[in-house]
Amino acid sequence: MNNTHLTETRFSNLELSDLILQGLTDAGFHHCTPIQHKALPLLLRGKDVAGQAQT
Repeated sequence: MNNTHLTETRFSNLELSDLILQGLTDAGFHHCTPIQHKALPLLLRGKDVAGQAQT
């Protein structure tokens, strides 16, 4: 994966379950993309989010 489009936010810094963190680590994902960086903290607090990101 090209790391140039990732943020400095690590998944391990978010309040994700150990099972999800292990899955992300096993898949080689450590840092959030910009949309994940902005959306995940809101989602984890129970907020609704709509977003658009380049794929």
